[in-house]
Amino acid sequence: MNGTATGTELQFASRARGHGSRIAIVELGRSYTYADLLSASARVAGALLGGRPDLGEARVPFLTPADFSYVAVQWGVWRAGGIAVPLATSYPAAEWEYVLRDATAELAVVAPEFAHALGPVAERAGVRVLSTGRALEGPAPEVLPAVEPGRRAMMVYTSGTTGRPKGVVASHANLVSQVTCLIGAWGWVPDDRILLVLPLHHVHGIVNVLGCALWAGAACEMLPAFDAEVVWDRLASGRVTLFMAVPTIYRKLIAAWDGTPPERQRALSEGSARLRLMVSGSAALPVQTLERWRGITGHTLLERYGMTEIGMALSNPLEGERRPGSVGTPLPGVQVRLVDESGEPAPLGTPGEIEVRGGSVFLEYWGRPEATRDAFRDGWFRTGDVGVLEDGVYRILGRTSVDIIKTGGYKVSALEIEEVLRTHRDILECAVVGMADPEWGERVAAAVELRAGASLELESLKAWSRDRLAPYKIPRELRVVRVLPRNAMGKVTKPEVAALFREG
Repeated sequence: MNGTATGTELQFASRARGHGSRIAIVELGRSYTYADLLSASARVAGALLGGRPDLGEARVPFLTPADFSYVAVQWGVWRAGGIAVPLATSYPAAEWEYVLRDATAELAVVAPEFAHALGPVAERAGVRVLSTGRALEGPAPEVLPAVEPGRRAMMVYTSGTTGRPKGVVASHANLVSQVTCLIGAWGWVPDDRILLVLPLHHVHGIVNVLGCALWAGAACEMLPAFDAEVVWDRLASGRVTLFMAVPTIYRKLIAAWDGTPPERQRALSEGSARLRLMVSGSAALPVQTLERWRGITGHTLLERYGMTEIGMALSNPLEGERRPGSVGTPLPGVQVRLVDESGEPAPLGTPGEIEVRGGSVFLEYWGRPEATRDAFRDGWFRTGDVGVLEDGVYRILGRTSVDIIKTGGYKVSALEIEEVLRTHRDILECAVVGMADPEWGERVAAAVELRAGASLELESLKAWSRDRLAPYKIPRELRVVRVLPRNAMGKVTKPEVAALFREG
């Protein structure tokens, strides 16, 4: 039983009915069809509803591995009328608890392998837990609620300049806009097969890879974790047609290729050359990485630009010149402009803040009306990124705020990390900055003032941080200072903090 809607059916589910017996998901050698996905997600929806007619946009955090259960739960939440809130498997308990409380969730779905970790967290937050096993094994309801396009669909937590992560809320219409503009721009067809190695609490993996594949009727091959040798084997297999990753992953693949015997190098290069498209995003792609990858595979990586709040906005072309260091032109249905500090259009060739407008732009920051209001100017979303238009294509220059660090494809708030570090018993005050790093794009660096008589080493700080911060937020560089540099108003001056690390 796939379940039928009382009115408007979830658009992804409606399309899936037309794909029927086609392969939708492949994981660990097992394949699931679109019919399997419809059946499983209907059962999940039934378990979530528990006899109610509609979840009414209740927030449903879920924690599963990157496999079929993730998609079944995500679609099940949608089909029940809820808001899907994906949790990162890499997060420590403190960050899970923050999301559960901030989302005001009443129920969370968790896979058995994570139940022992999330269970106590959910109990402290007053959130009931439903196991994926129970959700997938129950009966599907005869009727599912209507899911109008304007209803809230997903909430992804992202760091910002105000400290703790904010829940970015997208409607079903937003998600469809994000997906469909990429379907045409990147030439998705039902015969495509994409390899997914990206985390599924980030729009890169959720929308660009999984969402596009399932909208197109294509197959998504999901790996439980990144392994360079396994990824190379799949890229060279002749089965995969698309691959999308962050610069850090491409650098790791290059390193693995370099350590491979010449005969295998040739096989990997020849096999991967058969893919039709490879994409890089979520962080700036160094030109040397692009050129090295092209030398190994023959592919010029397609660079694009987007963020959690807007999906993708700019892209190099599928056909035609892809300029190294540029992110191309606006995608279909997306409007982009550059403005100066006063909000006026920036003169041609002059850097300006990137602002975006269109159906892909998110609805709101959950529970933060002031932050939502401040994020827009006359209906345009203020990205906080600076770009320049050169010969008709956009190039990203950096952030307008020094408090955002882009590391390994993630956008991290320095203020959030500082709040956590200040709870360390030996740290009196601290300042976190992003320093250029050839592997991660930027690395998290912390300058600290210590309490009297205290001492602190980087490795001990890393060990302490592992229970309190996601792996990519943990400081990779430490500088102990007597006094942090400050201005006349007593505010820490981040450029001077960064200079301390460059000098050191």
